[in-house]
Formats: sequence, C-alpha cells, structure tokens
Amino acid sequence: MKTVIFDLDGTLADTSGDLIAAANHCFRDMGEGNVLDAAADAGTALRGGRAMLRLGMARLGRPEEEATIDTYYPVLLEAYGAAIDVHTQVYPRAMAAVEQLKVMGYGVGICTNKPEGLADTLLRRLGVRDAFGALIGADTLPVRKPDPEPLYEAARRAGGDPMKCVLIGDSDTDRNTAKAANVPCVLVTFGPAGGDMAALSPEALLQDYADLPEIVDRLLA
Repeated sequence: MKTVIFDLDGTLADTSGDLIAAANHCFRDMGEGNVLDAAADAGTALRGGRAMLRLGMARLGRPEEEATIDTYYPVLLEAYGAAIDVHTQVYPRAMAAVEQLKVMGYGVGICTNKPEGLADTLLRRLGVRDAFGALIGADTLPVRKPDPEPLYEAARRAGGDPMKCVLIGDSDTDRNTAKAANVPCVLVTFGPAGGDMAALSPEALLQDYADLPEIVDRLLA
C-alpha cells in the first residue's frame, strides 16, 4: 500500500496558541510575565517547546541559561498537557482530504516531533485520532525527524511500503526528513512559516487541503 504521512503541528492543526500559552506559563513562573506573543511567535511555537523557551530567554537577555531551559521544559510540557486544546484547530478541509485519500486506497498516518503521548491526547481531544492508522511521536523511537526512520515506521504501521509514501509537512525538518528517506514532500503554505516553504523546493506546495488528493495521486503515480 502507498501511504500519506502527515506532520501534526502547523500541518494538520494550528497548535501555536496553546504552545505559546504553555511557554508563557513558564515565564510567569520565573516572574517575567508573558514574554511570547501568540501571533508574532507562532512560527517558533511550531518548532517545539525548547525553541520557545530559548526565544523567550534571549528576549530576557539570558540566552546562555540552558540549565533554566532544561528545568522548565518539563514544566512547559505539563502546562501544555493540561490545556492542550483551548485554541488549537484542525486546518480547514484537512480531515475531508484524509478521508478522501483513504477512499482512494491510501494508508494515512502521522509522524510528529511532539511527544507521542501529547500527540495522542490532542488528536483524541480533537476527535480525529481514529482517522489515522499510525502515530509516531518524538519519543516513539530512539530517533526523531529529520532521521528518516520515524517516517518509515509511520508508513509501515499505516500498512504501507515505506518507500512508497509522501510526507506532508510545514518546515525544513519535514523537507529534510523526506530527502533523507528519498520520498516526495508536500509543504503547506497556510501555516505561520508558509511564505518560506517555496525556498525549500519541495515536490509540491499545498495552499488548500482540497487539492491534496490530486497532488498525492500525481506524486505517487
């Protein structure tokens, strides 16, 4: 079977608001107030918890305090897990595209650098976990994206041949993962970093999920 594997944050859903809120919880705990902005810093949010903490610490003039970042990373994850779906929304027409791909005979799965437990919780809260035949998170395997093995494993668990998959993503991490796996990559243009995606030269750009089934059919023909 051929498979379509999706990144989660910034690809299937805009999770940036809840991620920023979790980071600001940490900065308030430090006595610094809200350091990050939900709109302006959305792109950093989708690069993960440590990236947000590093950005905030740099703004506070404390970029060298890696020990503080290490201390607060689990605090951030706990805060995020406690309020994981307050602002998060699945992108328009994403799930319709997923269902259409399944009708067309493709397996579908998720490969994310979010911890698997948090990803599973979020997908269940959003009511879409059962739509996907596989979920690989940052801690499912000993390695994470851009290593190709999580992508391969997601394809396998979705019932497919790992060399016959396409990765749908929103970042250079996803582009580099697909390159390492020697499979096509589709990058979405509607996320916070959408304007930068063309420079990464993916096999295709996606402006609207309504177009995805046709794009996948072309790339995996």
